[in-house]
Amino acid sequence: MKKRIMAAILAATLLIGLTACGSTTDETTTASDPTAESADKQDKESTNNQSTDNQSSDNQSTDNQSTDNQSTDKDSTITDIENAAVAKDSGKSLVVYYSATGNTENVATTIAEAANADLFELEPEEPYSDDDLDWRNDDSRVSREHDNPDSREIKLTAATVDNWESYETVFIGYPIWWGIAAWPVNGFVKANDFTGKTVVPFCTATSSGIGESGELLQEMAGSGNWLEGDRFRSGTSSDDIQSWLRDLGL
Repeated sequence: MKKRIMAAILAATLLIGLTACGSTTDETTTASDPTAESADKQDKESTNNQSTDNQSSDNQSTDNQSTDNQSTDKDSTITDIENAAVAKDSGKSLVVYYSATGNTENVATTIAEAANADLFELEPEEPYSDDDLDWRNDDSRVSREHDNPDSREIKLTAATVDNWESYETVFIGYPIWWGIAAWPVNGFVKANDFTGKTVVPFCTATSSGIGESGELLQEMAGSGNWLEGDRFRSGTSSDDIQSWLRDLGL
């Protein structure tokens, strides 16, 4: 009987010990899981942070590149504008004219507008009156000057132009008097150096052509590249002037 009781006690003791060992093993395993999850979480956060940093770096690099491209494009545009301005200034044109009755002035103004040119009027120190211009009267001023070439040296209020060297093309306009350029123009032609300039004569007349007036002025100037001129009637349209300029290549 005592042996049975002792066997039962031993069996119970053994069972309790086995149960305790199994519980300890489960707790240890369970306790290790949060640590593993925390490590996995840290690894994921590290990976995500690295990815975010790389993406931020890439975006910043792209933004910088875009800004650099915009800056380059802007600088290029400014340079193009500056070059265009320099090119425009380097090819300035001037329309010089003497007008006795206003007809040449009208044509000169139209040419200046079409060619984007400056205007310069030649004015005699002693202006011509209507009676002075009456070529039918043998005793009029122009008739006497025509008969006496020495008296054709007409003094002008101004015979030179400011910044003359900046002009590449010079138009010279005048009425036709007895088949030649009105002599108040002579003083301007003699007073200036046309070297390196393109010179375009033009005249106004009711019926007379430009004749040899341009060639005579060229001989008087002694310099410049003189083109063949043309005659215009008073009231010549802007379209006609622009067509003439295109034909000249100007």
